[in-house]
Amino acid sequence: MIKKPLFSIITVTFNAADVIEDTLDSIRLQRMHDYEYIVVDGASRDDTLEHVKQSGIAPLRIISERDRGIYDAMNKGLKLAQGEYLIFLNAGDSFAGDDALARLANKAGEDDFDILYGQTQIVDKEHRVLGSRHLTAPGELSADSFKQGMLVCHQAFVVKRTVAPLFDLQYRFSADYDWCIRCLKSSRRNGYVGDRPIVNFLIAPTGTTESNHRASLKERYHIMCKYYGTLPTIIRHLSFIPRYLAEKRRKRRLGKRGECNSCNI
Repeated sequence: MIKKPLFSIITVTFNAADVIEDTLDSIRLQRMHDYEYIVVDGASRDDTLEHVKQSGIAPLRIISERDRGIYDAMNKGLKLAQGEYLIFLNAGDSFAGDDALARLANKAGEDDFDILYGQTQIVDKEHRVLGSRHLTAPGELSADSFKQGMLVCHQAFVVKRTVAPLFDLQYRFSADYDWCIRCLKSSRRNGYVGDRPIVNFLIAPTGTTESNHRASLKERYHIMCKYYGTLPTIIRHLSFIPRYLAEKRRKRRLGKRGECNSCNI
């Protein structure tokens, strides 16, 4: 019987030649190698695939074809995965330290966890740490935790493949938020890896447009209503106002940079 890898690391790319090396470097540097690497490329027109093919990472599988957006591409990676746990590491994002996978593996060995999760720190393209996410992963996590927003960035949200559903493509900007809630509703045990970050999230210079950001907020509101009820969601959003204002001030301090749609609530 062929041994399946512990982790399937999945990276979705499209014209990412200028940032993919950071992701590849962080995988190459890992001390623990019980993984497979899957790259789902949207038919890039730059040198993205050349970087991936020359990375020396193995085992490696690549798909390069047009898709219907990032979540469609993530579904393709999920369907290909053979590992016990799924890690979605976006192009430009990276593991925080060469022991990140080892720490996840050690936690997985403690119990039969359906979800492993941890903290995320924000970095720029020069690898400078800009700080932690304004939402902090809690020591205990359940589906109800996400009433307060996406407390765990999906890059640091590692799910057992047997309990992971496909991403719902009706959501263009916040399907990862919906996906995390569905995973949590199916999970029995969730393991917190610790306070030290396991993932670096790259803030890109371009970011999303304001119209996309509004669409993301609208999607997340409807997702919250679906899982947590409309009236409680409306009341809860009133409590989000001070947090929203604080986040606007934080972004002004960091400069005008992009941010993950689903991770900034």
